[in-house]
Amino acid sequence: MRNRLKLLRAARDWSQGDLAGRLGVSRQTVNAVETGRYDPSLPLAFRLATLFGTPIETIFFPDGPADGPADGPADGPADGPADARPPAPDGEARPPVAGARSGSSGWR
Repeated sequence: MRNRLKLLRAARDWSQGDLAGRLGVSRQTVNAVETGRYDPSLPLAFRLATLFGTPIETIFFPDGPADGPADGPADGPADGPADARPPAPDGEARPPVAGARSGSSGWR
């Protein structure tokens, strides 16, 4: 997983140690996350998002050539699931998306 952690930290003029202290982790953990050697736990990712005042998905994003908006089509890959939206908060399936392909995507 790639991330913008170093940029966000540097914009605040924080050292890795400063960030580690604010998060309650070691400087080595911050370094490992920044360099992509370690993917943070979900609780740590939420703490980072809260600390920087930004959603998790603006800090972390998947590896790969077609994962970013600039790297692939805006509507997703042609062979992707028909409805890749997350499930509704109440756990019920969402209504179909207009123009979506039919069939089970396994994502509901």
